[in-house]
Amino acid sequence: MNKADFIREVAQNAGFSKVDAKKAVDSFIQTVVKAVKGGEKVSLIGFGSFTVIQKGARKGVNPKTKASIQIPARKAVKFKPGAGLAKLV
Repeated sequence: MNKADFIREVAQNAGFSKVDAKKAVDSFIQTVVKAVKGGEKVSLIGFGSFTVIQKGARKGVNPKTKASIQIPARKAVKFKPGAGLAKLV
């Protein structure tokens, strides 16, 4: 399912127009992105939670040259499915 399919489903399930459903979906995405960028945890009971984790530096291999490279530490977003979602998968 892509974003357009998702918006169509939201519109149908909520009884919204596609324009209003797109606004709602875009607003949801913007809100989650803003919160995660700010270091906040976003928890949606029954669905899951988005958190920022710190990944340490590590050694890797350039697949093209097979040379050893150093991969720097970075932050990443982690999604942990909630109990309601995990049961379905």
